[in-house]
Amino acid sequence: MTESEKPTVVYTDGACRGNPGPGGWAWVVPDGRSGSGGAPQTTSNRMELMGVREALLALDGPLEVYSDSTYVVNCFRDEWWQGWLRRGWRTADKKPVANRDLWMQIIEQFQTRSIVFHKVKGHSGDYWNEEADRLATEAADQQYQVEEQSLF
Repeated sequence: MTESEKPTVVYTDGACRGNPGPGGWAWVVPDGRSGSGGAPQTTSNRMELMGVREALLALDGPLEVYSDSTYVVNCFRDEWWQGWLRRGWRTADKKPVANRDLWMQIIEQFQTRSIVFHKVKGHSGDYWNEEADRLATEAADQQYQVEEQSLF
């Protein structure tokens, strides 16, 4: 395997202060680049997906995505996404798939490039998972500041 074929490792995370509430997302490449952002009124699942989506958009080539989100990892490990596509974006119990807009973008990337998802236990001392969590939490907390500033 050449250096250009070696997957980039990226850790992603999402945070939400209340659910729904102010939220943040983040991604971090160990000893490399990172990104984060937030939304004033969102959900934790949506922020987890935003962290993944933003990493996929920012990073080229094959990726190994580490996430503490069962929601994200199980979608690919258990191939939920294939059932959603077969059922016209409906879950197994015939409800519309939540966060479809983000899932569509992530699944499109998954289908067209080499992306492997790994589950990491959250808040267990994994340095890079903790770093992604810190960045996502800071982004969520900044949403409070934005909201407070808009009141004056």
